[in-house]
Amino acid sequence: MRWLLVILLLLLAGLQYQLWWGEGGRLELRRLQQQAMDYRRENAILRERNAELARQVLDLKTGQSVLEQRAREELGLTRDDEVFYQFVQPDDSASKTGLEPQP
Repeated sequence: MRWLLVILLLLLAGLQYQLWWGEGGRLELRRLQQQAMDYRRENAILRERNAELARQVLDLKTGQSVLEQRAREELGLTRDDEVFYQFVQPDDSASKTGLEPQP
């Protein structure tokens, strides 16, 4: 009878080990739940980004002023009746080499 009790206790301990730490156990379940939460957060960020990009595409397709603004900001384009002035900051390296403009 004592042997049967020892065998049953060992069997119970083995099953408990499998339940908590084995493949498909509680620790793996917790890890997978955390991974799923991380993926949900990442998907939410990507959905927001996709919505913003879709709004930008719609604006570019329908609005002429948005297209003009993007051309001015990103490509530096001007209209035919405009003059473009570019101001350049003096470079510190020019003063070190003695190439400063004379007054």
